[in-house]
Amino acid sequence: MRLGDLTYMNPWWEGKEDYHARRWREQRIRWWPKWTGKLSLKPFSLNFVLGPRQVGKTTGIKLLIQELLRENPPESILYINVEILPDYRELSALLREFHELKERERIRTGYIFLDEASSLEGWWRGVKPLIDAGILENDVITVTGSSSLRVKRDIELFPGRRGKGKTIDVMPLSFKEYVEVMGLKRPGLQGEKTLKLFEKYLKTGGFPGAINGLPMDDLLGAYIGEFVRFGKSLEIVKETFSAIIRSAPSATSFRALAGMTSGYSYKVVQDYIEFFVELYILGIAYLRQGEQVLYKREKKFFFRDPLLARLFSTWSGAELREEALYEWVVQEHLYRRFGKVYYYRNSYEVDAIAGNLKVEVKAGKAHRRYPKNVIVLEKEDVPFFLLDIILP
Repeated sequence: MRLGDLTYMNPWWEGKEDYHARRWREQRIRWWPKWTGKLSLKPFSLNFVLGPRQVGKTTGIKLLIQELLRENPPESILYINVEILPDYRELSALLREFHELKERERIRTGYIFLDEASSLEGWWRGVKPLIDAGILENDVITVTGSSSLRVKRDIELFPGRRGKGKTIDVMPLSFKEYVEVMGLKRPGLQGEKTLKLFEKYLKTGGFPGAINGLPMDDLLGAYIGEFVRFGKSLEIVKETFSAIIRSAPSATSFRALAGMTSGYSYKVVQDYIEFFVELYILGIAYLRQGEQVLYKREKKFFFRDPLLARLFSTWSGAELREEALYEWVVQEHLYRRFGKVYYYRNSYEVDAIAGNLKVEVKAGKAHRRYPKNVIVLEKEDVPFFLLDIILP
């Protein structure tokens, strides 16, 4: 493959508008992805952008490219969907050819975007030797990936080689961001409208496509593609999701979940759940008692976006409980704010502990008394609590 074969991915080379940028412009509900402003655009930089499928990473990159084109020649910008490449050698050859093009055109700084790098085994082998050789020293490289653990392992392969580069996590919109996108200026003073928006948020989550009315099948297809790509059995995937959803919102163990499947071992179920965590589908709240975290005890598994919960509930045939959905949304927002979330269980249970907050979520009315330092959220309290959480 030669650089010229990538013209369809880089339409600005021919003065044409990019497909993703045009589609974004045509959306009924759209917003500028703020995370693009956090990337380093000064050479040398090696940026990493991580987040789930269809969360808007590619669209954000394409919108950033439109901005760069205002002050840079089209030939200075290279976008590669790494999924199409057979191996890292092909990637290395394309980057070397791009370097030669820059020299011919007397372009000092190149902007290289490697999209979905985690889909190509050993992609870093096509980049790291060129960094070590100084070939990319005047460039800005931005790598995206949908598998957190895999890419984070790869990031560790670049010690001292990232220059001014940043690592950015891109997640579906939080409820506060969703409210802003929907144009509600003072949600705390517009209680009825806020509650109605929260009901919509529980259906669409924070994914741009779902917010704009696209069918869930598109997102499901993207995840099924990931499962197949990484060699996972769709039957085991489906049964594992079903077991998690049926056991929620109670704490459970890998062994107990395995007992709800067709005889798969707890090791297999654990492996699949850890894989779901990698793909930003699930999070885990561990049991904490005092300052001690009991990692081997029962855990609370939570979906990281309401749409993902609905998506895999429908696909696996497991009924989604309202109380679980409310608890998961609270756990996810606390996780985003504090980076860790736990739960507590003794004579009473606290669904989420993070930072200095202890939160119990009740879809209905609370029927028991909790200690004064525990925030008890009834159904209508949840959206306003989420709005008060200051996310980083």
